[in-house]
Amino acid sequence: MKKNEVIKPDYIFEASWEVCNKVGGIYTVLSSKAKVMNAQNSDSHIYIGPDLGSSNSLYFTEDSSLLKKWQTHFHKTTGLKVRIGRWNIPGNPIALLINFSPLCESKNEFYGDMWEKYKVNSLNAYGDYDEACTFAHATGILIENFYNFFKLDKSNVIAHFHEWTMGMGLLYVKDKLPDVGTVFTTHATSIGRSIAGNGKALYAFFNGYNGDIMANELNMQAKHSLEKQAAHFADCFTTVSDITARECTQLLEKTPDIVTPNGFENDMVPKGSSYTAKRKSARNLLKEVTACLTGHQPSDDAILVAISGRYEYRNKGIDLFIKAIDDLKQSNPEKEVIAFIMVPGWIKEAREDLVKRKKSKTKENTPLPQPFLTHWLNNPNEDKISNYILQLGFTNQASDKVKIIFVPCYLNGDDGIFNKNYYDLLAGMNLTIFPSYYEPWGYTPHESVAFGIPTITTQLAGFGAWAAKEQKEINWKHGADVILREEDNYLDVAKAISGKITEVSKASSDEIKQVRRQALNLAEKATWEHFVRFYFEAYNFALQKKKQNTQN
Repeated sequence: MKKNEVIKPDYIFEASWEVCNKVGGIYTVLSSKAKVMNAQNSDSHIYIGPDLGSSNSLYFTEDSSLLKKWQTHFHKTTGLKVRIGRWNIPGNPIALLINFSPLCESKNEFYGDMWEKYKVNSLNAYGDYDEACTFAHATGILIENFYNFFKLDKSNVIAHFHEWTMGMGLLYVKDKLPDVGTVFTTHATSIGRSIAGNGKALYAFFNGYNGDIMANELNMQAKHSLEKQAAHFADCFTTVSDITARECTQLLEKTPDIVTPNGFENDMVPKGSSYTAKRKSARNLLKEVTACLTGHQPSDDAILVAISGRYEYRNKGIDLFIKAIDDLKQSNPEKEVIAFIMVPGWIKEAREDLVKRKKSKTKENTPLPQPFLTHWLNNPNEDKISNYILQLGFTNQASDKVKIIFVPCYLNGDDGIFNKNYYDLLAGMNLTIFPSYYEPWGYTPHESVAFGIPTITTQLAGFGAWAAKEQKEINWKHGADVILREEDNYLDVAKAISGKITEVSKASSDEIKQVRRQALNLAEKATWEHFVRFYFEAYNFALQKKKQNTQN
């Protein structure tokens, strides 16, 4: 091999809790890039996820013809079971779903091993730590078994692990398979997310924070310890944005070797007449549900805006979104505006009274009780979103030009009210708003522009910072508006957002068409076609390190 020649992997094992398990943004990262990765490595790129039984059924199709001999060998030699099949996403890559539950009883044994070899402190673990680490440990066993069965010692092999949840898998492979190149990607540091989520000023005092000290203060010792050691021991440590890279340097005391920004697969976006039909269908459905809730039929030209994502009330800027919509309401805009909060909460069920109205197809002129809520909640008195909506006095009366609708369910096509997936509803929006305080990348604004929907985000989101650099002018008319959010300008940001919604409502149809083109142009620059190279740079980095270690 020539000096500085790029080393390409022969096999890639990519492991995450979100393989065939739709939980959050990592699912979007992996599922959207699979087609591009599969084109370059075909069936030698293997995804590993947890076997969660029927919960995987929407995303996984078992295939008994794949790796049959190894499957039998794996069960016989490890006592563990693995389901083998295809992930139901573009590219249809091979996925291995491992049943890790038999290892739960021996967790103290491998926790002790991780302490002795890598100083991972699991003593104060709680919550999802045990389940995540047991799965990660099982993943390490699986990769080791596959590697030995197929005699891959002469091959260039990468084992890629995502987030702290997979840290013990990486460290297991590091110990058992020293010739395998290990890559660790953190999508958000556990301690950074915790600092922000606990209402502390992450940015004002950023340079003064020590990750270890904050982990003790916030009772995050186990997750932080695991994440930090995985970052330090990986052959290549990556993260998804320059913002998070800075965070890693400060809180993990390890600067990422490579930044691997998140891309998107435009094949997932309908085109032409298909898109037009989906947009019309989405708008009709969104207005229909609003009418059933409020007893008022929205106007044809109503402006539909939305926020979506995980229920991180402060980090995602959900509180700021609601405040901005209240500011808009106080301004009494000319056009009707309906704001949707599409954030999964702890739901009990779809509202029967709403379902009944929707099925009846009769036009009602009286609002339902709590006419802002599509699904009943298990914890209505503790729900921050509902409480803030009520506190601000939203009643969604017919005379209200601004209405707010809380959709607290997973939009996967069977929620009982919309029965469409999130992307199908996203197509119906005029504008999306994501005023994040803590957002390592930000798939929600990224997805929005990919669907031709202009978006508002902040410079504290990785995508926002990237978009600000890419656009000739930072304005929603160019696809993405990036608002400066600081520790102490909360009310100013809310006012700015309400003003921009008003601007959108006044734009002509020709202006909106131009904006949609600008959004699509911006999105095209952030496809996996452009960003996948960073992953292969990371794989080369890891394999070059292995090569150097062998030569030394």
